[in-house]
Amino acid sequence: MKMVWVIGVLAACAVAQENAVGRKVFESQCALCHGQTGGGGRGPSLNRPKLDRAPTDETLRSLITDGYGDMPGAWQLHPDEVAGVAAYVRSLGALPAEAVSGDPSHGARVFAANGCKGCHIVGGEGEGFGPELTGVGSRRAAAFLRQTILKPAATLPEDFQYVAVTTRGATVRGVRVNEDSFTIQLWDAAGRYHSFRKSEIQDLRRLTGQTPMPSYEGKVTGTDLDDLVSYLVSLRGRP
Repeated sequence: MKMVWVIGVLAACAVAQENAVGRKVFESQCALCHGQTGGGGRGPSLNRPKLDRAPTDETLRSLITDGYGDMPGAWQLHPDEVAGVAAYVRSLGALPAEAVSGDPSHGARVFAANGCKGCHIVGGEGEGFGPELTGVGSRRAAAFLRQTILKPAATLPEDFQYVAVTTRGATVRGVRVNEDSFTIQLWDAAGRYHSFRKSEIQDLRRLTGQTPMPSYEGKVTGTDLDDLVSYLVSLRGRP
């Protein structure tokens, strides 16, 4: 137990140091456009749980390095500095820790018992068809998480699109990854990526308001539901 505590303290210190480095670089090179605390100015506000152009840490680091539109790339920064800036930017949009009832350790077992790892990654474990949940507690409130478990279609993001594409008599259902005038790309439940030319599609159905995530209403109830929500709230990224 003592060793676990020591490892946790060291990890927390490492994250704090990374954020401190990131904050220093941010204030000297990013704050002119994004505001001293990320509130926005000439550049967009960063005080949001989700950044549209940088939904993952990898895309955020790439955006910082390569730039976008009027935002110049920070090619001169060392990768460690880029990682620090990305970590600091993420911290600007993190929700404060929320006190909820329930046992998160039992909630982790409820999560596993209901096959949630078949679609979601937590701490590098699981499959990635659904959104990664490693830091979901810093982005979503307990009420939102509870509603998503019970009625997942009620909390779909605006740009989410579940579609069914039929070509040569075979139908593929998946989440739309990208689409333009000529093609559409999907990611199916088995983790396979599909790209179709629209000229070859026999039928394209946009399953508006539908999601591959099943409702757990009536399946996960009572203390199990409370514990599952508590577990998800506790997921705030790296320790």
